[in-house]
Amino acid sequence: MRICTVVLVMTLFSQPPMHFEKQTLADDLAGGYQVIACDVNGDGKEDLIALASNMTDLLWFENPTWERHVMAVNLPRMINAACWNKHPQTPPMVAVAYEFSMHPQESLGIVSLLTPDGDPRKPWKKTEIDRLPTSHRLRWADIDGSRNKVLINAPLAAADAKAPEYRGHVPLVYYRPGEWKRRLIGNDEQGIVHGIFVTDWDHTGRESILIGSFLGIHLYQFGENGSWSRTEIAKGAPDPWPKSGTSDISVGRLQDKRFLATIEPWHGNQVVIYTRTGDEWKRDVIDDSLLDAHTITTVDLDHDGRDEIVVGFRGKPYGVYMYRWNGTQWKRQTIDEGGVSAASCAVADLGQQGQRAIACIGSATHNLALYRNSTE
Repeated sequence: MRICTVVLVMTLFSQPPMHFEKQTLADDLAGGYQVIACDVNGDGKEDLIALASNMTDLLWFENPTWERHVMAVNLPRMINAACWNKHPQTPPMVAVAYEFSMHPQESLGIVSLLTPDGDPRKPWKKTEIDRLPTSHRLRWADIDGSRNKVLINAPLAAADAKAPEYRGHVPLVYYRPGEWKRRLIGNDEQGIVHGIFVTDWDHTGRESILIGSFLGIHLYQFGENGSWSRTEIAKGAPDPWPKSGTSDISVGRLQDKRFLATIEPWHGNQVVIYTRTGDEWKRDVIDDSLLDAHTITTVDLDHDGRDEIVVGFRGKPYGVYMYRWNGTQWKRQTIDEGGVSAASCAVADLGQQGQRAIACIGSATHNLALYRNSTE
């Protein structure tokens, strides 16, 4: 009986390697920093928005031909954008942060809204809504379960912080569409705030926000009384400041069990998994060999109910790795090595029988690449 059980388990977790077909969509994106999957033209297909910090044009690539369009112009030192399709098959609400600098005193931190001026394939109208030094991460979140999302703005550091310590409290803020008034979430984070992930943490329809900073991982939730709560999840990397805490975060699932996948410390070398046991989140480093890891996401690419972890790193040999759970451990597989200095990766629904692809943008390599799982 025991032999049969072992054979069954081995068969259940048998994992032939995935094979990916690479398609280069652009190779001239100077300072490529972020890629977003979003239906830009309202045709029901996910397109790709490409943000490059050393360019002043925000670009998008139209699914399925991947024709290139300019979404907006005159956006110097871009750092982040966020896209939300409030209504299906209509152009989205897009926010962009620009005039960014790693030196807070030199960072204007402009946040603007982009709206289509007729044809979404032509440049969109730009409307400034705020200036907050080092505005760095923008995300849309349904914080009250109303399906009316707010825009979250997480600056990189305090306005008076200085490298390399970046000491100071960082304000997290949000804006409600229509009024676009800056509202404070909290200013308890310190040092560098780099990771942000929006998730329905309690499965209530109200989205929460996970923040990664020098202080570790914290969960922010908007209460029915209109106030925010902050809960520590984990302290992140245990090394002394400024090598402490967490850089980037994603939430994944292995069947019905949740886990957190992180990069640690800031721009770090470690891929870390957190699993909950009782009231504690156990920290396991599954890889410590990366250089300048910068992006992490989770996705079930093979539809087996277990999320894979996709990590992009900007340091040489730079590339994209995938980690798969085989029932006993996380095993690494190379998606691309040397071909893209991945600053950001996103999962795009190609609309072909549920097929998903991974899009990554390279900083040093200046490219945007699409990786299709050809084993599906």
